Amino acid sequence: MNKEKLPQATHEGIIDINGIKITCYNLDTGDRVLSREGFLRAIGRMGNPKFKEDGSELFKTPVFLRAKNIKPFISNDLITSSQHITFELKGGRKTYGYLANILPEVCYVFSDAEKAGILTSTQQTYAERAEVLIRGFATLGIIALVDEATGYQYDRERDELQKILKAYIAEELLPWQKTFPDIFYKELFRLNGWDFTVSGIKKRPGVVGTWTNRLIYEQLPKGVLDELKTITPKSDTGHYTARFFQSLTPQTGNPHLTGQLNQIITLFQLSDNMKHMWNQFEKLKARQQGQLELPFNFDEDGRTIEPIYEEQDLSDFNKKLKKAINYKRDKD
Repeated sequence: MNKEKLPQATHEGIIDINGIKITCYNLDTGDRVLSREGFLRAIGRMGNPKFKEDGSELFKTPVFLRAKNIKPFISNDLITSSQHITFELKGGRKTYGYLANILPEVCYVFSDAEKAGILTSTQQTYAERAEVLIRGFATLGIIALVDEATGYQYDRERDELQKILKAYIAEELLPWQKTFPDIFYKELFRLNGWDFTVSGIKKRPGVVGTWTNRLIYEQLPKGVLDELKTITPKSDTGHYTARFFQSLTPQTGNPHLTGQLNQIITLFQLSDNMKHMWNQFEKLKARQQGQLELPFNFDEDGRTIEPIYEEQDLSDFNKKLKKAINYKRDKD
């Protein structure tokens, strides 16, 4: 009969919450775990309870949550999630811990019970430690604390990037097919006053490639353009021998690229020149990122001066806002 494989600790560290130190781990299951001993010390419980090897005690309600007087403050979810986690350290030794995210919940149990005035003198110690921990949680989340202490946050960032690249980047170079429609270049040439003819297209400046990267490829998730630059084959002279879009996956990469293309083409069509287009592009990016800015610069007296955007680019609302800002100054 095969022995059940235990979760493995991949990272280990020590978190410090207002001077209370707890050994913590990241498991290969994705769980963040606090050592049993560290958890108990953190909440003020002294001693190291023993557990039978047959596991008969392991999956019962933890001893610090068994008192009858605090049961009204304990949710069913906490009872379930507070069961011990059994896992192996890197050296293969079996050990026990608790899910890191139950520590704040346990603290609030004793904090709420203390406010209700129903704690025993022994439990009062737990409430005092809970208050210290809660103040620490107010500035740093327990999950972030564990990931920072173990160094997992850096591996997590690399893992997340790899997931993104796997979704966006095809394993093999795909056959070329027309992806950038003619209207994209036609509108780009119009905005610059360039001749959109065979002769004119051949003489287009290299800045078109730079603009294409900024408007299209840089708007894909961070890291995708860098990967495309790395994997796209080059000639001996250093020129790319394939297009970036040939390395995008048909399921995720290409649809996102097409969506961004359509958005930029619409922006081109609504613009009068490249300066106007870039202004609108930056405004669109700011709006998508949830930013709000007043489209004016101000002098030292608080009056609006040369606007960030051309006067004709301002919305009716911003024209009225500008007038309102300057009204009192003009009266004075």
